[in-house]
Amino acid sequence: MEKLYDLWAKRNPEWEKRFEEPIFKTFADYGKGNTSLSETRGKIFGAGYEIFIIAFFIGLYFDQTRKLTDDKEERKTCGQAIQYWGNIETRGIRQTYGAIRDYIFAALIAKTDIDLIALDKGDPKVTPRKVVDALVEKMEEYANFGLYYMEEQLIDNPDYFFRDKAFLRLFLQFIHQQKEEEQQAQDSDDLPEEL
Repeated sequence: MEKLYDLWAKRNPEWEKRFEEPIFKTFADYGKGNTSLSETRGKIFGAGYEIFIIAFFIGLYFDQTRKLTDDKEERKTCGQAIQYWGNIETRGIRQTYGAIRDYIFAALIAKTDIDLIALDKGDPKVTPRKVVDALVEKMEEYANFGLYYMEEQLIDNPDYFFRDKAFLRLFLQFIHQQKEEEQQAQDSDDLPEEL
């Protein structure tokens, strides 16, 4: 039987077409192919799946999902199956995205309501296909939230993501916020009980 990870990695997640111009084409070489004469050298990201990955992690870190439109005509794909993300790159400076794919998969396993025991037992109601469908749907929903978040930031401040290290600062902000919450929880545990 094929591994769940491999089945998931063969999929090509979808996103809403409405984000093509304001997000994908603004930040990535989406739809340009891989050419040495790219007119979009100033782009922050190369392939469209790179911005999808960022959007996914924004949704994951906020722990927020947003369902994609039901209209299949209003959806697009990243253009490559997950297994190829970061592997096909001739620019020479990039490394493969194997670890990132592993982190995404692990997060999806942790955050998706699936019965892995039933899958392992061969329960006909919990097939590998259904599990992978659920994982991809959760991935798309996290990314969809992230894309909406990015769009809102750009509406409020069109230069928001064009500042130096803007995406890095966004994720550092998540980490800082998490540490503050942990410290507050620890401080409240240290307080004496009221009589």
